[in-house]
Amino acid sequence: MLFLFKMKDFKKYYLLPAPPEDVYLALTIPLSIKLWSGAEAEMSTEPDTEFSLFDGDIVGKNLEFEENKKIVQQWYFEGQEAESIVTIKLHEHKKGCSVELIHTNIPDEVYEEFVEGWNESYFGELFEFFQE
Repeated sequence: MLFLFKMKDFKKYYLLPAPPEDVYLALTIPLSIKLWSGAEAEMSTEPDTEFSLFDGDIVGKNLEFEENKKIVQQWYFEGQEAESIVTIKLHEHKKGCSVELIHTNIPDEVYEEFVEGWNESYFGELFEFFQE
């Protein structure tokens, strides 16, 4: 029996009060990630390396990096058929950094949870971190 899981994509722009260089470092340096997230992280800017965020709640593989501009990752979901790709693009903005987030193939049953996670835990925490 074949089960087809519905997938959704999420795209949103976030404005952070810091330059793209600082945002990039906050997203790619394990110690920096821990400072704003409060949780352990394993991260490298080498393509084809595994990563872990929020004490292992989010795991996947780093696919591509363009320093201070772009991060592309594959996020793993249990029983997932299609690759779930997260692309984060950083753009200069007069108020800091405009972040373009595209997250593809989010399983339907966890979509709302992930949108909330992006808004509150991920970029919400980053925003608060840079406001201090």
